[in-house]
Amino acid sequence: MYKIMLIEDDLQLCELIQENLERYGYEVEVPVHFSKIDEEFVKINPDLVLLDINLPYYDGYYLCRSFRQKSKVPILMISARSQEMEQIMAIELGADDFITKPFTFDMLHTKIKATLRRVYGEYSAKEENQNCSGSLCLDKKTLMLDYEGSRAELSKNEYKLMKKLMENKGTFVSREELIEEVWDAVTFVDDNTLTVNMTRIKQTLAKLGLSQVIKSKRGVGYMLDIPAENKDA
Repeated sequence: MYKIMLIEDDLQLCELIQENLERYGYEVEVPVHFSKIDEEFVKINPDLVLLDINLPYYDGYYLCRSFRQKSKVPILMISARSQEMEQIMAIELGADDFITKPFTFDMLHTKIKATLRRVYGEYSAKEENQNCSGSLCLDKKTLMLDYEGSRAELSKNEYKLMKKLMENKGTFVSREELIEEVWDAVTFVDDNTLTVNMTRIKQTLAKLGLSQVIKSKRGVGYMLDIPAENKDA
């Protein structure tokens, strides 16, 4: 489920957009305090931002520039301002697209889907910082796991363990190898620490719809096994 941050001070329009997007399965976050949007942006950590230009406290241009300094998240500007210079300024400041009011929800949804496909989906470039096994991708920069549009964040240690398992998909990796991968020295780490981290990874995968893809065997270790088209109902 993609998380969208909707920044719009027209309450009626905001509620209409939120209602329609949630109907299509998006998680929509609306900021509570327009004076603290920068803080809320960091807290929400959205997958996409819908950003109006005319806002109280800080206008959309300022916020777009501020967001872009912190993140590469896609930003769609929405505004009644239709002059070419307004749109050029938005793009120059880091916006990915500009949608002029009034617009239909179908048009808005189409723009959102196209942007998400380009950034996260089938049209996205497989960068060097991504490690993918089928539809399951692990991002080095964000420590995020992505599976068919659903995303979850790992801790640094969980990321290292998951990366090791993905690099050795279909093969058991010993507990000693996994401990060395994360903590460097086997003798200084309680074996239970690995078990706790692996349990958390399993729980995270289950939330993404991938249950029982990590196999464990006493005295052998752990293995990542993702059959083709495997996603639990």
